[in-house]
Amino acid sequence: MEEKEKASVDWYKIITMMEKTLLVIIAFLTTYAVVVEIITVVSIRAVKLTDLLLLFIYAEVLGMVAAFYKFRKIPITVPIFIAITALCRLIILQGKGINTVDLLYESGAILLLALSALAIRWNLINLVRPKGEADRETE
Repeated sequence: MEEKEKASVDWYKIITMMEKTLLVIIAFLTTYAVVVEIITVVSIRAVKLTDLLLLFIYAEVLGMVAAFYKFRKIPITVPIFIAITALCRLIILQGKGINTVDLLYESGAILLLALSALAIRWNLINLVRPKGEADRETE
């Protein structure tokens, strides 16, 4: 029986190790991208809003990796905020030449993501706070 246990592969440990390795690679590549972006901004000597939004996205990605290592989970609202920032950056990059229908779709997507983040946050607040506390605050 023990030989069978030793011979079997522990897939959970392998997948967990691959996940952690991938997160470290993501952190290093994100840091590299930040350095490249800063060098580009400094060499051009002009900071645009799209550059700042891109740096903000990089900061959020690093924050997600840090949150995973600190809490062993990634808050679902962080990727939603990254998506909102990326869509805002896309709208700004397209400039005045953007098609009206595309602008409506992209703004609708931002609104949908914002509402989903709000709904998730609302549910988390109501799940964490006991029902008795919520009732006492309204009195």
